[in-house]
Amino acid sequence: MPRKIFKKFLPKHEVIRKQKALAVFGNLLYDPNLWCLNRRSASGAFAVGLFMAFVPLPSQMIMAAGLAIMFGVNLPLSVALVWITNPVTMPVIFYAAYKVGTFLMDTPNQHFHFELTWEFLFNQMSQIGPPFLLGCLVLSIVFSLIGYFSVRGIWRYSVVRSWQKRRLRLPKKLKDVLKKDKS
Repeated sequence: MPRKIFKKFLPKHEVIRKQKALAVFGNLLYDPNLWCLNRRSASGAFAVGLFMAFVPLPSQMIMAAGLAIMFGVNLPLSVALVWITNPVTMPVIFYAAYKVGTFLMDTPNQHFHFELTWEFLFNQMSQIGPPFLLGCLVLSIVFSLIGYFSVRGIWRYSVVRSWQKRRLRLPKKLKDVLKKDKS
């Protein structure tokens, strides 16, 4: 069941191989383990993708692809999960990361007003940077672990449930076979 759901939403591997940004990985993209979808590769891809989603850098997809190749997990799923932090959700997620960081560092919230200058960026990052980066690290670890164990648990539950359904259908088939043999 989870495999059917994931395959419906994942892009084809030919499309991903043609991406110019992923040309850095060269022939590594032809490893068949990067394209198979099983419990191990899906749960690992969730861990990689969710971890990289909270990294505040513009090259999240390339880094997720590199980690997927390094760990041998599903590449399309890893890259797709990075888009949890998109331009719409990014302010909320990164503000939450900042709040988590200020809580963990026990620092007061800084007053924030935006100016589009280099001086403002360097000044603000020296003040809000450490709690923000700590919050991003904590959230990336927490959500990657939650994603990893959730996918493994859901996949296992789905497999066990399908085996139980199969076991219930089996006696009916045996009864039909026995009836035909008696006739």
